[in-house]
Amino acid sequence: MARRKEKTPEYFTVEVERLDQEGRGVAHHDGKVVFIQGALPGELCTYERIRNKTSFEIGRVTKVHREAGIRTKPACPYFGHGPGSCGGCAMQHLEPRAQVAFKERVMLDTLWHIGKVRPENVIPPIYGPTWNYRHRARLTVRDVAKKGGVLVGFHEKSSSYVADMQCCKILTKNVSDMLMPMRELVSKLSIRQRMPQIEVAVGGDGRTALVFRVLETPSAEDMELLLAFGREHNADIWLQPKGPETAHAVLPKNEHALGLALPEFGVRINFKPTDFTQVNHALNETMVGRAIRLLGLEPEHNVADFFCGLGNFTLPLATKSKRVIGIEGSEGLVARARQGAIDNGLAEKTDFVARNLFTWCDEDWEALWKRMGGIDRVLIDPPREGALALSRVLAQTDKRPARVVYVSCNPATLARDCAILHHEGGWHIRAAGIMNMFPHTGHVESIAVLEPGPKPEKKTDEAEAIERRIAAQGDDDVKMNLPQ
Repeated sequence: MARRKEKTPEYFTVEVERLDQEGRGVAHHDGKVVFIQGALPGELCTYERIRNKTSFEIGRVTKVHREAGIRTKPACPYFGHGPGSCGGCAMQHLEPRAQVAFKERVMLDTLWHIGKVRPENVIPPIYGPTWNYRHRARLTVRDVAKKGGVLVGFHEKSSSYVADMQCCKILTKNVSDMLMPMRELVSKLSIRQRMPQIEVAVGGDGRTALVFRVLETPSAEDMELLLAFGREHNADIWLQPKGPETAHAVLPKNEHALGLALPEFGVRINFKPTDFTQVNHALNETMVGRAIRLLGLEPEHNVADFFCGLGNFTLPLATKSKRVIGIEGSEGLVARARQGAIDNGLAEKTDFVARNLFTWCDEDWEALWKRMGGIDRVLIDPPREGALALSRVLAQTDKRPARVVYVSCNPATLARDCAILHHEGGWHIRAAGIMNMFPHTGHVESIAVLEPGPKPEKKTDEAEAIERRIAAQGDDDVKMNLPQ
């Protein structure tokens, strides 16, 4: 069989105009938009074309002829934009304060371009630790003979291969120090070819759990090696044979060992290593405190917390209000949130309900309002898909809370939902801002404060445009991006 002829590399030099929402430099070449990994605004750089489409190109920087003042030297030796570089970070070459300014601009631009809304005030950004902040991660495991054996780490940039990384500047130090020992451990296991990932979770007190995804039952010798590794590195060993619900601690005493503290409210939330918790504990503490202060709670208030999970907001809210109800789609999470309320002495002030929030309707809101005897404040913290159904209900109902705080991990769905609330329901976006939950990545956590206003007498042009876009893309998995 004839070998495929390798393409001759193509290089071009351009002026970089801005950054896109993934932290890539944006330029123009031959009438097309070019997205350049590793380039910064104001720079003159040469890039190698790695993808050429009809309307755009993707490239990676090969030489910077004129550097921007916001460029900085990456702290991690595995960070880069060429083949083999680690894909865990995207922006280490951008000064940390500039990263935050960029993310704030992305959030504000997205609110305008997608939702045609602007906040009346911009909330100052929340900063946190820049390094060793990541308390959870899913590490890929591969036995690669060509690279000397087992690799454990993040994927390479734009690749399914595993980066050959020996340490990590964003993982907690104890987990970073375990990367090479984990390689050695896996290389000794009989099932090393049947162990695709290790999920890592670190509790607020530093306690660490390692969840080994096993596609084959470990042998007795494997189990001895795993438990010995746990003892040596002070880590709880878990196994996950199938889905996340099958994850279990090898030693039953470790099943409830991980905890997340919110000391401002005297709350501790126990969690399993496969549960969703924020990766950045320090930022989470600050975020919860800010969200609760923005709600403007009084002791007599009734509060609804939508997408409540384990009660990250619900339990602190209960310390500042009369009564809180947490609504979540998972029966299992609801049961454990109830237990968390009992553990924190908040059972009498909390209630939890399992309900699919992606099909929330007017009847659900009416029933909730009646059950609570009115709702004074609402907190919304949805996944990336946003809270479309809930936003539609809050836009149309006459039974309105006096304030909503919306925490979002996706500026696009935040913009869509704020647009519905504003253009269809007359809600005011009093303020919005960002929280740098994920330094050195393109991800951004946002927060918005909304208060009700008079409903429009008829649907505005902006509201109709939003509805047409939603209808075209579907309600269940809306994926909106800024226009190129």
